[in-house]
Amino acid sequence: MSRPFPGSMALSVPEVEKQMPAEPQPGHEQQSWWCLVFFLCFYGFMAQMRPGESFITPYLLGPDKNFTQTQVTNEITPVLSYSYLAVLVPIFLLTDYLCYKPVLLLQGLSYVSVWLLLLFGSTVLHMQFMEFFFSITMAARIAYSSYIFSLVPPARYQRMASYSRASVLLGVFTSSVLGQLLVTVGRVAFSTLNYISLAFLTFSLVLALFLKRPKRSLFFNRGVPGPAGAAPSELDQMNPGQAKAAGAKPGWLPAAWRDSTFVRMPGELGRAVRLPQLRLWSLWWVFNSAGYYLIVYYVHILWNVVHPTTDTTRVYNGAADAASTLLGALTSFAAGFVKIRWALWARLVIAVVTVLQAGLVFLMYKTDDIWLCYAAFVLFRGSYQFLVPIATFQIAASLSQELRALVFGINTFLATVLKTVITLIVSDKRGLGLPVHSQFLVYFVYFLVLFAAYFLAAVLVGLRHFQQSRHQPLPAAQELMSPMQEKATQDGAQLPALEDGVFAVGELSPQSEAKA
Repeated sequence: MSRPFPGSMALSVPEVEKQMPAEPQPGHEQQSWWCLVFFLCFYGFMAQMRPGESFITPYLLGPDKNFTQTQVTNEITPVLSYSYLAVLVPIFLLTDYLCYKPVLLLQGLSYVSVWLLLLFGSTVLHMQFMEFFFSITMAARIAYSSYIFSLVPPARYQRMASYSRASVLLGVFTSSVLGQLLVTVGRVAFSTLNYISLAFLTFSLVLALFLKRPKRSLFFNRGVPGPAGAAPSELDQMNPGQAKAAGAKPGWLPAAWRDSTFVRMPGELGRAVRLPQLRLWSLWWVFNSAGYYLIVYYVHILWNVVHPTTDTTRVYNGAADAASTLLGALTSFAAGFVKIRWALWARLVIAVVTVLQAGLVFLMYKTDDIWLCYAAFVLFRGSYQFLVPIATFQIAASLSQELRALVFGINTFLATVLKTVITLIVSDKRGLGLPVHSQFLVYFVYFLVLFAAYFLAAVLVGLRHFQQSRHQPLPAAQELMSPMQEKATQDGAQLPALEDGVFAVGELSPQSEAKA
């Protein structure tokens, strides 16, 4: 049973703000900040130390638990999608309302519950509860990814985001390598590996008890003063008169409500949706991430079908997970150096990556060689991770802080709904209840349909720009930039200054629409 890797979908909600105060001078404050950074990153690293996670499927199908492949595929694994959909929104709201730390504790308790059920559960119902608790840990990842931004000033955001993400990826990589070495070299049994995972998770739960609880959050606790130099909310700076344009009715809403974020936000979101690049990348996020996580959920079951060995030392799931994590990190990093005019070429790039993913899924479906199956998954995950930072930047740079949180949340929720619907139809025993091989054939067709849609859109956009280029030559290729930057460049406007290498997105109106 494959688990989605943290960092592939868990995004930091507050992105880099345009207000960048000067760095604090070295001293007690600097030392205190570094202690906070080190402790949080150490916690993030230890929370990923689950060396038994890569081997959950062979553990469930092996003599330790002796579940059938049909039970794992069609009764146990689908619960993860259903329960994740059920807890996603409540956990998101509780994270903000409770100021992060209680949700991190809940995540730690849920992880411990997962491994206790793995070790001592014996029925399908126990394993279904295990999936439910695992869905809570997935939903609660937003608490870690956004926690630090409520404690440090905006000048620290970019650096802290890189530190926290690096600690999570390093934890996943170390955990996978450790699990593979223990199984292959140390000949450790899967049950022993799960006891080791439980010990690591118990330690990380103890670490969470000592995390500092913030006094402010994005929505519910914004009135509490934040740290020195914290940037005010962008929506707080809007003209209250925009409430009318946003669809509010001043005649029957109290004054306090008319000026609230929740009244103004829907109108701002409606105007942001008119941005073509925002629509494109949001649709990519919904459809491609749904397919991606379906592959991740079921690939370990497929590996067990392709290579049903009873020799545990010849199971290399941990090595495949480690390699895919490393390649995903490398492709994510490389995406930042791509020079391309995204308003013109985005659809074609997405189409090329999607058809590559379709081919890799078909290879996983067709091959009887476990090493080819491993390699196809590693490349599949790396190709997806290449587009994640691009989509993140294209979406986030078009929006204010609160709208970023809302749009990312909506995209994730819609992707979860789509993934759940597909699971119900394809995987669940109450639907088609297809075996895992047949499921991968369905997922191949799914990615093929997405490719056809993206390629058709790319052709239409290319033809339109080709006609326009007869009258106006296309500008030279540019660095990776937001839709608003491209709009400013095309209109001849001067771009705002760069601060610490980050585009000051607040200098341009979110209503500016990029030319598709």
